[in-house]
Amino acid sequence: MAAAACAGLSACGGSVPDLAQIQRQHPSSSAWLLDRHGAVMQEVRVDFSRRQGAWQRLNTISPTLQQAVVNFEDKRFADHGGVDGRALVHALWQNLKGENRRGASTLTMQLAGFLQPELASGAHKGVLGKLRQMIAAWQIESALNKPQILEAYLNLAPFRGEARGVAAASAMLFGKGASALTRDEALLLAALLPAPQAPVDRVAARACRYAGEAADSDACERLRRLARLALPGQSTWAMAEAAPHLAAQLQLAAGARIRTTLDLSLQRRATAILESRLSQLVSEDVEDGAALVLDNASGEVLAYVGSRRSARQHQVDGVQALRQAGSTLKPFLYSLAIEQQILTAASWLDDSPVAVTTPSGQYVPQNYDRQFKGRVSVRTALAGSLNVPAVRTLLLTGVEPFHQRLLRLGLPLVQDADFYGYALALGAPEVSLWSLANAYRTLANGGRFSPPTLLPGQSELLGQVIDPAAAFIVADILADRAARSVTFGLESPLATPFWSAVKTGTSKDMRDNWCVGFSRRYTVGVWVGNFDGRPMRGVSGVTGAAPVWLELMQTLHTQPEAAPEPPSQVRRQNGEWFVEGTAPSSGRTVKVAAAEARISYPGEGAILALDPDMPPAMQRVFLAATGGTAAMWMLDGKLLGHADQPLAWSPVAGKHELKLLARSSGQVLDSVQFQVRGRNAVSSRAREHPGRAADQSRS
Repeated sequence: MAAAACAGLSACGGSVPDLAQIQRQHPSSSAWLLDRHGAVMQEVRVDFSRRQGAWQRLNTISPTLQQAVVNFEDKRFADHGGVDGRALVHALWQNLKGENRRGASTLTMQLAGFLQPELASGAHKGVLGKLRQMIAAWQIESALNKPQILEAYLNLAPFRGEARGVAAASAMLFGKGASALTRDEALLLAALLPAPQAPVDRVAARACRYAGEAADSDACERLRRLARLALPGQSTWAMAEAAPHLAAQLQLAAGARIRTTLDLSLQRRATAILESRLSQLVSEDVEDGAALVLDNASGEVLAYVGSRRSARQHQVDGVQALRQAGSTLKPFLYSLAIEQQILTAASWLDDSPVAVTTPSGQYVPQNYDRQFKGRVSVRTALAGSLNVPAVRTLLLTGVEPFHQRLLRLGLPLVQDADFYGYALALGAPEVSLWSLANAYRTLANGGRFSPPTLLPGQSELLGQVIDPAAAFIVADILADRAARSVTFGLESPLATPFWSAVKTGTSKDMRDNWCVGFSRRYTVGVWVGNFDGRPMRGVSGVTGAAPVWLELMQTLHTQPEAAPEPPSQVRRQNGEWFVEGTAPSSGRTVKVAAAEARISYPGEGAILALDPDMPPAMQRVFLAATGGTAAMWMLDGKLLGHADQPLAWSPVAGKHELKLLARSSGQVLDSVQFQVRGRNAVSSRAREHPGRAADQSRS
């Protein structure tokens, strides 16, 4: 009969696994992400066929639970060798009398069923099935000692619902670890073992008997209240959730514990800072944001916040999502021009209207404040994020070389250079915060690039992408508070008490805003906007993302930090940095030839469209000329005013002729014909008196 019982069972002919093997064969249904110091950041359920927590050593499990399980499941556990003969005889006698109120399975026999589910299945009930279970129990007793058997039992036993093991049961029913159970909680868990799905009051009554206080109505009522609260309700399993979006980036196996490069305290701080700022921007129709912190030297990710927890679309990963870059690409354009020795930081660029011919028609870039500054240095143009000088710079470098530079920096441009055209200078492509922050880290590292890493020890060697001298000069410009003041003022969220270089960006219609910057040790990137793409109300990079960036940078830097040392290829002259060989000769006077008077905007044959969504009285066309210091505007035969500065004209639908006249002689210096399409922006009377439709205020 023993041979029949052993047929097909490894427990009869093979070796019994030791405790370590049992633990490996029954991993948790979750995986864990650890921070760089080993602290648990994120628990992720990866096996949905069961609910099992981390393996619990016996000395971490409530002693009350251990004692109750032994006393009421197998009171002679310490004495038998796997099978309790007295209990078996008693159970047989009850069966013969038809009273079948008590089973004879010891903890070891039940454990055999946990290890080999076929032993506990309905197909193995009866005498033969019980014999097989007994043989398996004897073998377990020969391989494991009593504490090991009890430990394995408590980690594998089914408790309630899908909870398997004491860790899962403690977490799901009481929201705590197995070592923190109260006496009543431990008794309630022990009372579940004979019939895990029993009605609540029956479980409570059994727990009351286990307590040995059946006569104490207060104690039993307390257990009933606890059972009614814990057993029917939703799971109280409080999983660590500090980095949910990072967890989605990694392939996780059940029971795995993955150490990452993140710092849990910084992760929590970054999350709190982002949540706080976004809550302040709710009235401006802002809901979402993301933040990323990188270590410059290693590329290790120190904080990764994909969204605010309370957002409607909190599952979206804002670190990886593609959004329009806005002005954040300008530093890489100017670094290319400086590297090619087309420009220096002291070169002059014209910030005035310019019409660029593209395959889809004329493109006329505007500055953020819709004002033009005239002649500005490269330093001022970049620090102040002026759009027109950036487009003029792209005309000098060429679109294709800039497109290639962005690709080498790891930015995910999905279209070719011709698709973006000159809008590439103003951030038309979509990029991720992940790629953009790392591109700025490349600037911080003197132009050397390597991808970021989430796992320790996986940093890659840096490869030179930007010339070190150009990277240094651009970083110095981005750190220049005075040069930045032309647009942002001297005091703004971009100003730190330590050396830092920073750039903001705002996409079309204020759908995205960015703030990305670095110190010598860290790079911080922040995106603020709405995942559904709706525009914000009046929120730019300096008011939306920059305050988050500033607070994160201040968190990272508790001590002053000096500016980086210039590379050997850089020289300083007259208060400015130059790539070696590009500085003007000492004492040399650079003369700028007087420009010939010409209309720079609108261009000949231009077709301007009125915006149907903007009130007519708010619409303006800026008439601009070069060399127009002694010239006058004439539109459709009527004088408008001086041409020494761009003039804001309220557009009128129809065809128009614009002339530039010499102020002294009235000679026509230049003329263009253009057309305005759309509904009339001003009355017909204004058409008769176009001078009245011109706004003489300086832009």
